[in-house]
Amino acid sequence: MADVRDVTALPIRFVRDDLECEAVRALVARHLRGMHEHSPPESVHAFGIEQLRAPDVTFWTAWVDAPGEGAALAAMGALKRLDAERGEVKSMRVADAFLGRGVGRAMLAHIVAHARSQGCTSLWLETGTTPDFAPALQLYRSAGFVDCGPFADYGPDPFSAFMTRTL
Repeated sequence: MADVRDVTALPIRFVRDDLECEAVRALVARHLRGMHEHSPPESVHAFGIEQLRAPDVTFWTAWVDAPGEGAALAAMGALKRLDAERGEVKSMRVADAFLGRGVGRAMLAHIVAHARSQGCTSLWLETGTTPDFAPALQLYRSAGFVDCGPFADYGPDPFSAFMTRTL
């Protein structure tokens, strides 16, 4: 397989996904397992397949096309509309083989651009607070998200970090 350490050298293709592909379903399952490994059950707010198919959710996958070798699933992410002006970033996950390669940043930029194009004026998110979530927190902060309090239906939770960004 091509060297995927630097995905900037390969094209990333974003697909509005229907969650039918087995590789995508496996990545959703991996995401949910990871959330349950690092947070108590009542603090896991990640979406499963049926929630990702809700009418107010847009779900994407990111594929890296390696010349002569086909496409590899690199990441997933979703936008849940909270109302006409606000959206929530949901279920961001990078496939293990692509961690630290810029795919998460690319997926987040894709979600931000889509939200902006759909008239959102702000984005919100919830993520974990244990050390395992440090890379996610770093990514979100470097992309302009700032800490805030609980929003929408969330309540205070020591295992949840809440963030927002004006678009």
